[in-house]
Amino acid sequence: MNLFLKKLCVLLSIIGLGFQADAQDTDMRLYEIIENVSADSIEHDIRKLAGFGTRNTFSDTVSDTRGIGAARRWIKSEFDNISSNCGDCLEIFYQKDYVTPEDGKRIPKEAWVVNVVAIQKGKKYPNRYVIMSGDIDSRASNTMDFTTDAPGANDNASGMAGTMEAARVLSKYQFDSSIIYVGLSGEEQGLFGGKGLAEYAKKNDWDIIGILNNDMIGNIEGVDGVIDNRSFRIFSEPVPPTETERERQMRRFYGGEVDGISRQLARYIHKNVETYMPEMNPMMIYRLDRFGRGGHHRPFNDLGFAGVRIMEAHENYNRQHQDIRTEDGIEYGDVVEGVNFNYAKKLTAVNAINLASLAWAPPAPEKVEIGGIVEPSTKLRWEPVKGDIAGYKIYWRDTTAPQWQYSRFVGDVTEFTLDGIVIDNYFFGVAAVGKNGHESLVVFPSGTFR
Repeated sequence: MNLFLKKLCVLLSIIGLGFQADAQDTDMRLYEIIENVSADSIEHDIRKLAGFGTRNTFSDTVSDTRGIGAARRWIKSEFDNISSNCGDCLEIFYQKDYVTPEDGKRIPKEAWVVNVVAIQKGKKYPNRYVIMSGDIDSRASNTMDFTTDAPGANDNASGMAGTMEAARVLSKYQFDSSIIYVGLSGEEQGLFGGKGLAEYAKKNDWDIIGILNNDMIGNIEGVDGVIDNRSFRIFSEPVPPTETERERQMRRFYGGEVDGISRQLARYIHKNVETYMPEMNPMMIYRLDRFGRGGHHRPFNDLGFAGVRIMEAHENYNRQHQDIRTEDGIEYGDVVEGVNFNYAKKLTAVNAINLASLAWAPPAPEKVEIGGIVEPSTKLRWEPVKGDIAGYKIYWRDTTAPQWQYSRFVGDVTEFTLDGIVIDNYFFGVAAVGKNGHESLVVFPSGTFR
């Protein structure tokens, strides 16, 4: 019976009855990318970064062996080496902004907040960017203390090492859209590095698909004693803070309270991991970030860009923002011994396959509209995507479901009616599908029609 069904599916796909096998197949290159991520390489980079003593944003910038200056120069030199091995495929530069004590209560003195940026330009859509970030800086117990040792092995040498490793692996491939690998500074003082790069992106009219912010991807032992090397969290805000009053009013009547661009990015990552890394357990957290806390994706969200935080599932607060010491038999401090390098490898692979998928995918459809009020069917229409695409896929789900449950590939059309699917009972979205099978982010309707 199973063999019969397989043959039937092949036959129906050939005669065009909706199976569209070419647009559904998995991409074997993504499995190759997963295999090529190296735990040894990540371990080397984490140890190197932790070895700079402290990477506090206001620490030494002159020394070659200690402080934030030495760390960022080493990161840039590693990006330079990666680029030389791929035929100068990376454009590498410092992006910086000057801060003073007047800019925030965690700034002890004037300094440059310097980000290290490496751009792998896309061949078809060079001004479309998907970003992976890690934080360069670390801190001791006292945020204002920029001299005490703060190795920051997990927070956040792990995210920075993962970003560098993703660059090493993905630089071997060519993509349609551009990928940015970036080390952001000033996180512990108020997300200044992310703010600076987000403003730089806005000023230079970057078309940002989304940012994958990696902040702590190496710890598997929670402060509560739970040990878990398979689960991780994806934090995403529900709707952009830049939405207009009209958009807010439309949500009241048409839905979309949990369907903003960052939430669609989180769903994309979740789906991709379930497909290519089924051994992992991605946890969708319906929050901008941890309760009352922040990360470097937020400044991008503030300007209307999609962005999520990817991180470990179980935090160990004894290893975060702590001077290295032992009290009452408890060891404090963010040291290398607290990092699980194989787990950091897994979360790096999570990032790498999603960077690749998004960079190989066509642009998302624009001006998606929906109709079907007081009708037995749902109608959708959208603007055509320019480029070499196989067509479009309509997604829908129960209004209480966290993930897209149902989908239908509808071919290269710009409108479609889902017969028998009542608009009242579901939420809907549309994605563009490339001929290579990779899909854009799902776009929630932003308008209605009759």
